[in-house]
Amino acid sequence: MSGHSKWSTIKREKGAKDAKRGAIFTRIGNQIAIAARSGIDPAMNSALAMAIEKAKQANMPATNIQRAIDRVADKNAAVMEESTYEGMGPGGVGIIIETATDNKNRTFPEVRNALIKNGGRIADAGSVMFKFTRKGVINVATTGEDALLKVLDAGAEDAIEEDGEIVVYTDQKDLAKVRTAIIEAGLAVVGAELQYVPNALVEINNPEISQKIIKLFDALDDLDDVVNIYSDANIAD
Repeated sequence: MSGHSKWSTIKREKGAKDAKRGAIFTRIGNQIAIAARSGIDPAMNSALAMAIEKAKQANMPATNIQRAIDRVADKNAAVMEESTYEGMGPGGVGIIIETATDNKNRTFPEVRNALIKNGGRIADAGSVMFKFTRKGVINVATTGEDALLKVLDAGAEDAIEEDGEIVVYTDQKDLAKVRTAIIEAGLAVVGAELQYVPNALVEINNPEISQKIIKLFDALDDLDDVVNIYSDANIAD
């Protein structure tokens, strides 16, 4: 794998704070509702199973999870749509923003304004996307050579140790299969989802630029409709 943006770590830390005020519950609930369109049984719908797993990791109450699933059958519930936007940030970094919204006419201006106000801009379709590859990413709560061998035997394309866990990469079509094989190998999976993984990282060593990028990420993350943010920025410690 060419590289893994440190933003993923920042995002998880901020996500833990968001959970305390409930913002992340809304976002995950929207993801569950979208995934449930393909079937409300997680045993038959791997996308729903992984969304539920993400919800449980965020300590989302079971009643909230079920309510999100039940929205599929609720004819009065707002119809959620997934939209993906491409942007450029300070230092020439590429950004991909995934959203789940019931009103694209609200979401797009909010994303655009957050970019513009923080030194970025909306990019033309495809001008940033080609810098990333859609991959399955699985987080395993362990480290060590034995565990690495197990995840590779489970069908992973690549795996690296990072921040006390193993980050596993798979072909996007193999995510569910590899996740199941890792669990069956006795390892604890704490996250599994499709992500946009940068093909190469843009090294950011200027503290001023680094702060501008983080401020931009925070502004995007504060938008209710934003689900995930991916970037090729590698911000120096």
